[in-house]
Amino acid sequence: MGDDTRDRGNEGAGAGGTGDDRVAAARTGADPLHVPVMLDRIVDLLAPALDRPGAVFVDGTLGLGGHSEAILAACPNARLVGVDRDTTALERSAARLAPYADRVHLVHAVYSEIPRALDEAGAAEADAVLLDLGVSSPQLDETDRGFAYAHDAPLDMRMDRTQPLTAAEVVNTYPVSELTRVLRAYGEERFASRVARAIERRRAQGPIESTRELAELVRDAIPAATRRTGGHPAKRTFQGLRIEVNAELSILERTLPAALSRLAVGGRIAVLSYHSLEDRLTKKAFAALATDTTPADLPVPLPDRQPELRLLTRGAELPTDEENERNPRAQSARLRAAERVRPAR
Repeated sequence: MGDDTRDRGNEGAGAGGTGDDRVAAARTGADPLHVPVMLDRIVDLLAPALDRPGAVFVDGTLGLGGHSEAILAACPNARLVGVDRDTTALERSAARLAPYADRVHLVHAVYSEIPRALDEAGAAEADAVLLDLGVSSPQLDETDRGFAYAHDAPLDMRMDRTQPLTAAEVVNTYPVSELTRVLRAYGEERFASRVARAIERRRAQGPIESTRELAELVRDAIPAATRRTGGHPAKRTFQGLRIEVNAELSILERTLPAALSRLAVGGRIAVLSYHSLEDRLTKKAFAALATDTTPADLPVPLPDRQPELRLLTRGAELPTDEENERNPRAQSARLRAAERVRPAR
């Protein structure tokens, strides 16, 4: 999502220092490459559901394991089912979480496949679930992944590099109408049609292959007055392409009910979003299960229409000013959390 990103870990975190040392460094910002977003708040929200022996914590977007490491350190009774679609992230998180290996089960999967991951781990339910959405800092900072307009790289943007669809294919083969839809719906780009037509003109001369070429093309397509404000002119286009390549919103739409269906009574779920599209889906899913659906004309509430969830956050919580100063990539984060209070219908 351009600069709307979060950091889930640090490549070198598996070596040097204890897990507690690394968690402490992450909290203070002493480890500048590893600052998991809203770390203490996530632990505070999820730890109460993980105090029983054998409690299951699902990190549906494991990344490099920063949040998971903190949960495992704070909750000695918990075991982790870690899910990620990025095989490189799984390899690195395995090294990071090696001190807790007897409590860790990692699965290569998209987060909508949380039920399958639980089945593979032999767990009927999850006691806590975390979804830290968007692109991770390692993905953003590894220039060959093609997520960032700040670096010149091949147009890739795949979180799972085993999938075939890349940003280059979207840019060079989608009809103008489809490109416009992607940029408008997923990038929230108000000049989507102008950008799409500019792409069409450029690709008629040959394929657009690099992030720099695309970023410059987009900048030139955006009106000069607009370019002066709101950050890099290409950020919305890159967000839209990345969401399309990785089917992020459609996967999230499937993930939320799938994860909630396997959340134990008393279990808790936390979702970190980084733009309004993700946060809107999360808000809607939580609200639907946190509402008494007894018909208004009935005099008493119906037991089977009572809320299944209790909201743990008032609206979407934001990072503190201190955290934003320490970790600029947290600035767009929005956190929502809920607790299951009744069995799923």
